[in-house]
Amino acid sequence: MLGLDGAVEADAPDSGVAAHYGELTVEQRRLERGEGFVDLSHRDVLTVTGPDRLTWLHSLTTQHLESLPPGVRTEVLVLTPQGRIEHAFEGVDDGTTFWAHTEPGAGAALVTFLDRMRFMMRVEVADVSDAHAVLGRVEPGSDGAPGRAVWAIEPRADVASWPERHGRPAGTWAWEALRIASGTPRLGLDTDDRTIPNEVGLLERAVHLDKGCYRGQETVARVHNLGRPPRRLTLLHLDGSADRLPAPGSPVERADAPGQAVGVLGSRGLHHELGPIGLALLKRSVPTDATLVVDGVAAAQELVVDPEVGLHVRPRSGG
Repeated sequence: MLGLDGAVEADAPDSGVAAHYGELTVEQRRLERGEGFVDLSHRDVLTVTGPDRLTWLHSLTTQHLESLPPGVRTEVLVLTPQGRIEHAFEGVDDGTTFWAHTEPGAGAALVTFLDRMRFMMRVEVADVSDAHAVLGRVEPGSDGAPGRAVWAIEPRADVASWPERHGRPAGTWAWEALRIASGTPRLGLDTDDRTIPNEVGLLERAVHLDKGCYRGQETVARVHNLGRPPRRLTLLHLDGSADRLPAPGSPVERADAPGQAVGVLGSRGLHHELGPIGLALLKRSVPTDATLVVDGVAAAQELVVDPEVGLHVRPRSGG
């Protein structure tokens, strides 16, 4: 896709694919209408085969996979014994193989971890990134509801024919802006090595709360039962009058307490309707109505994770 007219390569971690093709706003609107696709061929792809694959993955991860029907996409986490997110991937089973994709450069570590955990199970794990690639698109919502990001894994040899078969491409900047607006975190960009699923809105989405034991379950269950995760993910609406976007990793401060960091900025982008936005991981104690400042740019909050979220409190929306 980088050979197409107007293509501009993205920066790491998305280098190797196009950030945009010269029409960022147009590309976002096309995606939201369900037109075209995004080249995500830089993501790592792996397969798990063998008759025990779903039962085995079920026992290792946060997701309920042992009875996963063919063709149903799912989000999955692997946690440390302390409940922190170690690996994240999305996958689908086709009846004989579980296909998964993960962040660029993260596939080797995930395959190594899974290989170590095979023991006597009848499974095989393989990194197939050289032969397969990920394509992203959006399924439009009904009655004005936001669309749903979906993906497919196809032979890498077919990538050159994607524009002919799937329509005009959009860049990762458009894809990321829609992701950020939906409040969906990305591992390594919106998380750190201390992040637990409760902090970033991944309960029920990537964590099945009624399945059996898995590594890290005690932490997830304790915070879910008692509420009040240590930190919370929030959507930031950045001041559009600024002539720049704050850099990822910038400290987030309260406007009324300059110099005192209360969080860190993760992803940020330009949304065709919302303007400049970002995701930040904040201390739970930060008031939800506090005005924030990121690298000199003022920001208002829209809740992604309620600071009190747990069994006794359900998430609420709104800023």
